[in-house]
Amino acid sequence: MLKNKSKQKSKISRQEINEASRELKKKRKHKGLPSGSRFNNNDDSQNQKSTKAIKDPRVGSKKPISLVVTDSTNVSKMTKASKPIKTILSPEQELDQLENDPKLEQLLDLVEQNSKLTQEQQLYLDSKLQRIDELMQELGYTDADFDDVEEKPEDIVSLLKRN
Repeated sequence: MLKNKSKQKSKISRQEINEASRELKKKRKHKGLPSGSRFNNNDDSQNQKSTKAIKDPRVGSKKPISLVVTDSTNVSKMTKASKPIKTILSPEQELDQLENDPKLEQLLDLVEQNSKLTQEQQLYLDSKLQRIDELMQELGYTDADFDDVEEKPEDIVSLLKRN
């Protein structure tokens, strides 16, 4: 009898096994949320986007650009260049700046050595010295103020004679 029961069970063919496994595979494959669910929400955000005007997906300016270069456009751009803003210094600060100017000191050293200056150097020297004179008059300094400062050092012998 045992043999009869085992024969009563029908064997599943290889083709049926393959079909069943394909079905199981499909079920496993479609498990979870569909791909792209993060960005493809079908909520109110999609409705809001449709109410707004359709935006061009291309990035950048939509202004037409002429392919032929004209001189008038280049000139107008150059004239609109911003001018550098000069800082306004007090007369004392400007005088200190001029006194500490290394180029001016170098030119004064050349003049003391009786060297000839080029025309550009001479113009620079004259303009800076003129500006120093104007600032000193504006601040009320005189040449007598600076003569006292530049006293000649006394000889050791004259110092010893006094004592």
